[in-house]
Amino acid sequence: MKKLRITNSGGRVLADRADVADTSAKRRTGLLKHAKLDRGEGLWIAPTEGVHTFGMKFPIDVVFLSKAKKILKIRPNMVRGRIALSLRAHSVLELPSGTLAETGTVAGDVLNFEFYEG
Repeated sequence: MKKLRITNSGGRVLADRADVADTSAKRRTGLLKHAKLDRGEGLWIAPTEGVHTFGMKFPIDVVFLSKAKKILKIRPNMVRGRIALSLRAHSVLELPSGTLAETGTVAGDVLNFEFYEG
């Protein structure tokens, strides 16, 4: 299974064990089967312009990315039962709530993705 290590423009690690949702089935399931999301974990969903948290058991930080991995918009601490969209987005990164604040990650940062088999 493909995994990701993701850092922000300042070199801070956002995730070192992020999963990749790059098929229709994986995008539909997302994090719904997870009871929690630990620090270092995450989910990169591509392609997509939006996400929802219906049925989620925990809040998440949501990052909308351009094709070049530039952060277009962030939605920190998105709680269950919400929808978030960015029509310009190519993909979305879902992270444990609080990750963006802890790493100083903001709109305009360009993220670095390192893929590996995990």
